Amino acid sequence: MRMSLRRGLRLVLASIMVVFVMLNLHVLYNTPESETASVLVDKRDSNAAVFPLAQAWGDTSRQDGEAHQPVHDGQVRTTARLSLVIPSKPSSTSSPGLKNATEAKKPRYNKYINVNDTEALKSEVIRINTEQFVHNLDQFGLSLGSDSLVIIIQTHNRPEHLRMLLDSMRKVKDISKVLLIVSHDVYSHQLNDLVEAVEFCPMMQIFFPFSQQIYSKEFPGEHPNDCPRNAKRAEAIKSKCNNAEHPDKYGHYREAKYCQAKHHWIWKLQHVFEEIHILKNYEGNIMLLEDDYFLSEDILFSTFMLRGLKERDCPDCRMLVLGNYDKNQNYAINGAKAERAYWISSKHNMGMTFNRSLWLEIKKCAKEFCSFDDYNWDWTLQHLSMKCIHEKIRLLVMKASRIFHLGECGMHKKSKNCDPQAKVKEIETKLAQNYKHLYPNMVAVAGDSRIKLRDPKPNGGWGDIRDHNMCLKHFKNASITQVR
Repeated sequence: MRMSLRRGLRLVLASIMVVFVMLNLHVLYNTPESETASVLVDKRDSNAAVFPLAQAWGDTSRQDGEAHQPVHDGQVRTTARLSLVIPSKPSSTSSPGLKNATEAKKPRYNKYINVNDTEALKSEVIRINTEQFVHNLDQFGLSLGSDSLVIIIQTHNRPEHLRMLLDSMRKVKDISKVLLIVSHDVYSHQLNDLVEAVEFCPMMQIFFPFSQQIYSKEFPGEHPNDCPRNAKRAEAIKSKCNNAEHPDKYGHYREAKYCQAKHHWIWKLQHVFEEIHILKNYEGNIMLLEDDYFLSEDILFSTFMLRGLKERDCPDCRMLVLGNYDKNQNYAINGAKAERAYWISSKHNMGMTFNRSLWLEIKKCAKEFCSFDDYNWDWTLQHLSMKCIHEKIRLLVMKASRIFHLGECGMHKKSKNCDPQAKVKEIETKLAQNYKHLYPNMVAVAGDSRIKLRDPKPNGGWGDIRDHNMCLKHFKNASITQVR
């Protein structure tokens, strides 16, 4: 009897342990992440594989074969929420020489359009912005979620600079998992050929529909009867030139080439967050770049690490910044360090990364943004941070830059050294010498910026009431096609 009782107790204990293990396995294989993925993936495509961007960045093996495994940083990762999944289509399932149905239905840009025909350009820009064609979906598919990143390049008419930026992007680790959006304010066959040759990630082109190129002889371009920049107000009123009553605070009248950048910047954000269909429910981050930047190959990995640091050590930070303007970049000391700061236009405008929540805060300040007498979008944003946005914009910025500025000769700066090729060689040498300090295992906060904050003094150039009104229209509806 004693032996039978012991055996019975052992059997009961063993049964309890089996049930416990089974329950834990059930929880493990039915997490919200796997449920979300199973709902969003096209179940007819058994070859589709969906990996949130955070999981993809977990593989940090280097291209040269040198393993570089990250250590666990002690953070609790939240489950990635997916808003869109478009699976790729392996080439083995496609007939040779046959384009996918989406590509066949939506033609690319018009290679034969006359760029001096403004009416034709208007129609072409509206068509492209409406179609929202995404290139390279067959090859890469597209997965968008709370852990994803959308990169937006604002470009003017500098094909050499843009080519260098795209060449640097081609080398970026896991770039294929990013959606790239290139926003133009010039319609150029050379630029279009350059951008549509992108083969390393899903890509979309959009075009600012109120550019000087399209409105070459009327507002928001320069009308023949516009007041000259340096005209005296009394003389302007007497001559009845356009908007004679509204010079800027320094007594100067608008210059279209300077006003365009601020219009383009806010139109681009409105269009991306409010008008692009596949981003309708997007909760992840966007990163803002300009065409005269150059990227390190670990910029996406560093972005992910910085995002984890924000969740742990700076939950009230609403922006990540991947670039800085320090002349001396010490990767050995600062490669894995970040600084907490409040947004300053001259320091934190390179590689700004944020999500929809900050956009909605900017949008609430539309009137202040559009009436602030400064033609610079970044100075205007600093003003909003100080005077309008609820709580100043706090951020984390990498102390060793992952973005570099090539534009020695741009809108604000003139220099004798205008050779971007030489600048690229200098950057590549610097990165090669410090390669072992890239892909940091862990990023830590090195301190808080001690720079005194102030509301910036406006630079002027934005006194024209027509600019104010058009700017407000951008906030209300980026798809408008008429200036008035």
